[in-house]
Amino acid sequence: MSKIWTRMGDGQAVEMTSDELRKDMMEASEDAADKGKVPILEDNEIDKLMEIFSAPWRVIGVEPGHEVPLTKDETACTLVSSQLSSGAHLPISREAAVEVFERVFAFDTMELGWIDYSFKPAKPMVSLDQVSIERLLATTVIPILYGAMPNMGLYYTPDGPYTNPADLLGMMKVEEAREEEMKAAELCMEDMIFVCKRMDEIGADGIDFDTTASAGDADFLATLKTVEELKKTTNLGIEVGMSGEFILGMHGEVEYKGKRLAGMFPQDQLKVVEEAGADIFGPVVNTKTNKSAAWNVARAVTFVKEVCKQATIPIHANVGMGVGGTPMFETPPVDALSRASVAMVEIAKVDGL
Repeated sequence: MSKIWTRMGDGQAVEMTSDELRKDMMEASEDAADKGKVPILEDNEIDKLMEIFSAPWRVIGVEPGHEVPLTKDETACTLVSSQLSSGAHLPISREAAVEVFERVFAFDTMELGWIDYSFKPAKPMVSLDQVSIERLLATTVIPILYGAMPNMGLYYTPDGPYTNPADLLGMMKVEEAREEEMKAAELCMEDMIFVCKRMDEIGADGIDFDTTASAGDADFLATLKTVEELKKTTNLGIEVGMSGEFILGMHGEVEYKGKRLAGMFPQDQLKVVEEAGADIFGPVVNTKTNKSAAWNVARAVTFVKEVCKQATIPIHANVGMGVGGTPMFETPPVDALSRASVAMVEIAKVDGL
């Protein structure tokens, strides 16, 4: 039987038979269905995935008329920095980098973010970023967002004022750890609201909360409450992109409007994000490096398909650098990336990427 050239979840090139690919896809869909309590992919959807992965071309695309818009986090740094996302380290400003992405790469939206891409370090630099956003709004046509990560871990020692809950948990001080988390969540929320309102003042089109809930359920709560406040007091469009498929219960008892956040899978995350008032949701499904790209894409699509089915707001699935079915690699190989992207559009029916 002829072999199909494909990838593993770490980006390694491998060859697999059609039977092996199909088996991986079915097992992955069943894994997602079991963990997330969502339906498995139907036979015709597995057939479509087989078609996507059997295509002999290095790069593939969606059918004409199925194109979707693209949003991207901290895009300017890809050209400016030498450290983030294997940046090109070009001697240009962040503003010029955004203009390049619009005028040369034809991006649909762009966002600006401080080089240290979290709200805490962005706060003291907010005046500079206001100037940058104001200039870009005058020189570009596409929507310009401001982006940063909640990154609540920065509020724990040695970077912040509160004791790291992980240290307290090691001493069996559970309640003390929870108290520190809630204090950190309040300060994180205060910083996010401050920065976002400054961006609203200058006329930014929107905010991208990137890698939400990376520090667990209290991090997620801080973001949801921030979104709620911003929708009441600003005209900002808001995108909430997640950090993982499963909300870690670092606190364990945090709730948002009666819903426990710990343990939420993407379709559950969607509902509280909608309730908070966000305009776009970015679900994440994590990649397993020891599984094939076909396995990872099938699993990701199974989760995201259900999110799209239940959503009342646009869904821009996170696809890249180890999420959404792509290999866990800083610059994912384009063959694997394009196949994951096509599967998200053609099978999961996402509104954007």
